[in-house]
Amino acid sequence: MNPQPLLDQIAIVTGGAQGLGREICLRLAREGAHVVVADLQAEAAQATAAEVRAEGRRSQGAAVDVTDEEQVAALVEATVAEFGRLDILVANAGIVLSGPVDELPVAHWRKVMEVNLTGYFLCAKHAARAMKPQGSGVIVQINSKSGKKGSSKNSAYSASKFGGIGLTQSIALELAEHGIRVNSVCPGNLLDSPLWVNSLYSQYAKRLGISEDEVRQIYIDKVPMKRGCTYDDITNVVTFLCSDQSSYMTGQAVNVTGGQEMK
Repeated sequence: MNPQPLLDQIAIVTGGAQGLGREICLRLAREGAHVVVADLQAEAAQATAAEVRAEGRRSQGAAVDVTDEEQVAALVEATVAEFGRLDILVANAGIVLSGPVDELPVAHWRKVMEVNLTGYFLCAKHAARAMKPQGSGVIVQINSKSGKKGSSKNSAYSASKFGGIGLTQSIALELAEHGIRVNSVCPGNLLDSPLWVNSLYSQYAKRLGISEDEVRQIYIDKVPMKRGCTYDDITNVVTFLCSDQSSYMTGQAVNVTGGQEMK
């Protein structure tokens, strides 16, 4: 087996500056890819790009708003100009704005749709323009278990992720004849991530009137494998989908949920 299955592949990762996006950038680098780190946060993108270079790979940071088509087009054009091609797009940028359906501001609904769904569409659109002349390429969307099953008081996020799976299937059908594969990854809850540790545990503990440890146990108990999702769990699957090992897979939405979601 190739110790670096993505050797000298050129990748763009959106939302790549921190959290899961940063981990994806570093994992792709360790697997041999050169990585363009795209994120709203310019300084953080540059910092992650420096970490990629420390892995011995070429990298650039780019300040990009995925909802702005001109910026997305410029990102892809600059990548091809600098690196000569585009082999991999990981559409990771996303946001969560939640609330009861009868209270959720429509502005929040539209923002979630713009980033999570329209942003994915724009990135895939311009990646496809670069990949079609090559006759090859891989697009991977970071989705969610909420793209497979409704999420209470999280209607905008879940709807955007359900839409993302439909978009993945549709463009996979369209691009298959051009040698481009398109898949989604649907992670479970990253219970040790900064989002949970620094924010969600305390929010849920206050709302439910229980301790943060009890909140964590509730979410672990929802998972048949009795643990939260890790960055490695997700990046293992992303690497597989970006590599030739998954050459007969397209239009799929792969669950990484410890058995919590089985459809």
